[in-house]
Amino acid sequence: MNPYQNLVEQIAALVENGGDLPLGDFPIPDHSTVADDAAVAMIFSPHPDDECIIGGLPLRLQRENGYRVINVAVTQGSHPERQIPRLEELIPACKYLNFELVQTDPRGLSKIKPDVRENDPGYWENAVSIIKNLLQTHKPKIVLFPHELDQNSGHVGVNLLIHDALKLCDESVSPVICETEFWSPMRDPNLLLEIPSQELTDMLTALSFHVGEVKRNPYHVRTPMWMVDNVRRGGEIVGKQGGTPPDFTYGVIYRLSHWKENQKIDLLNEGIFLSASDDITKAIPGL
Repeated sequence: MNPYQNLVEQIAALVENGGDLPLGDFPIPDHSTVADDAAVAMIFSPHPDDECIIGGLPLRLQRENGYRVINVAVTQGSHPERQIPRLEELIPACKYLNFELVQTDPRGLSKIKPDVRENDPGYWENAVSIIKNLLQTHKPKIVLFPHELDQNSGHVGVNLLIHDALKLCDESVSPVICETEFWSPMRDPNLLLEIPSQELTDMLTALSFHVGEVKRNPYHVRTPMWMVDNVRRGGEIVGKQGGTPPDFTYGVIYRLSHWKENQKIDLLNEGIFLSASDDITKAIPGL
């Protein structure tokens, strides 16, 4: 057999068989205690499940540097009949990763989209106030949210929401900004982060708790291939075209900047690769 045919068929079989793996039926691990005064990483998730997909950086900061990770459920989805069930799935997913969970509303902020910002300023101002209060209360060292062109209207809406809230915060809120991608690649990312096998295993396991979503679309099984492709792309667009790509298998692409003096400023002089052996806090200023 042609060895490439064998490779293609093995990958297809893995994806197909992955659809038969159990969903959410896993005991919550025993987690180490996070210090009360630990540095805070806040994920602003447009939907339940984003915390598992793009949360590799905060998960590594938690495990390697003792960070406290807070996942903010900005929305609980746009379908009213699924908002409470999605919360019920989100709770154990966060517990599995030892992420704290904060709601913005018992059913989430259901109208976080660019057109709402323009057409319903009262609703938008209230949503901005909720996020601003969370930022002021927790004073995170790093915040994660989607980039401005992440295709999905909810993701773009969250980008606008967080920027509007940051502009209302006082100078005590000056986090590293980490913009994420899922639905559409960024034009100018500057970090390709390795996700070690154990962390990816835990992220996929947590993602499987989002049963209603992954039954509809088994994207949890395809997430490792997405991370493989991130390394392919990131080796050229985070690094230099024609340069030497990193030798790790799984990675996530981010864009880092710093919120200072009420605006984003550059944080890195050039794109960087961080492997499993690198100390993230030494490589990224502000952490």
